[in-house]
Amino acid sequence: MGVNLSDIVPVDVVQLEDLAGRTIAIDAYNAIYQFLSVIRQPDGTPLMDSRGRITSHLAGLLYRNTNLIEAGIHPSYVFDGLPPDMKRETILERSEKRVKAKMEWEDALKKGEYEKAFSKATRASRITNDIVESSRILLTYMGIPVVQAPEEGEAQAAYMALKGGVWAASSQDFDSLLFGAPRLVRNLTVTGKRKMPGRSDYRAVSIEIVELSKVLSQLGLTREQLIDLCILMGTDYNAGVSGIGPKKALKLIREHGGIDSALESIGGKIPKVEAVRSLFLEYEKTDEYLLDWKAPDRDRVIEFLCEGHDFSRSRVESALGRIEERQKVERIQTRSQSSLDVFG
Repeated sequence: MGVNLSDIVPVDVVQLEDLAGRTIAIDAYNAIYQFLSVIRQPDGTPLMDSRGRITSHLAGLLYRNTNLIEAGIHPSYVFDGLPPDMKRETILERSEKRVKAKMEWEDALKKGEYEKAFSKATRASRITNDIVESSRILLTYMGIPVVQAPEEGEAQAAYMALKGGVWAASSQDFDSLLFGAPRLVRNLTVTGKRKMPGRSDYRAVSIEIVELSKVLSQLGLTREQLIDLCILMGTDYNAGVSGIGPKKALKLIREHGGIDSALESIGGKIPKVEAVRSLFLEYEKTDEYLLDWKAPDRDRVIEFLCEGHDFSRSRVESALGRIEERQKVERIQTRSQSSLDVFG
């Protein structure tokens, strides 16, 4: 999903506590997909309630956001609107891959190959309307702002960061940089140890901050040239040139200054280059949103999760207690600072 620039961009690894006091706009679909993929039974079966409704995403949203808020972070979630027409092929391709992965998962289960089943199941994750709606409900009950993007949630989050409404955008993908986010926070919702696909070992996943200014300075590119580099590789809106990865694309853009000359030098063709570029530079966005962090509505969260989806009441109450305690500390700190300002 999205472009992968991990081989060529500088990153700063940080701890969760290093982000205390920061406001961050999270690409909701990206985060929810991660929860659906990772939070599963050993055989790959997602968490479900007694009515057979998937709850993996709700568990992820509750417990991860509890950790974020407890660390002093102020998260908001930006949901996708209608995707651009040029993304249609990518969406279809992903759908076909999920269908194939689901069939392979079911086949592995029948054979008792549970490690393989888990690997295939993570790729079969699908975000339904019910999953989106239940996610929005839980976030609202938790007092976390929800923003509706006109098109791409990742683009709207980047715009919010670009205009200074939030400190950073958060996504697993690097596309946020192409949309102009001054800072991208990766792995915010998936830190810890993560099982490697198709293997028995795990790898540590750390929070990374990628600053657009550092990326452009180190690569010696403008943002427009970075977009051209990614178009050469292939984006959600276009197929790239076969055999060209980030390092080769970087070399071509540095040598030729832009994608047109780069393509001419290798005899390559990419249809509608200008249209693809404009999707990153002139995307649909909105200023009609409110970032207002509130205390969780304890009764509604408990009713929704425990009575509605069979969550453990003690665990939900514990999570809410941690959030409330952190917010109490922040209120005390705010009052103390206000007193200092008056007498300063």
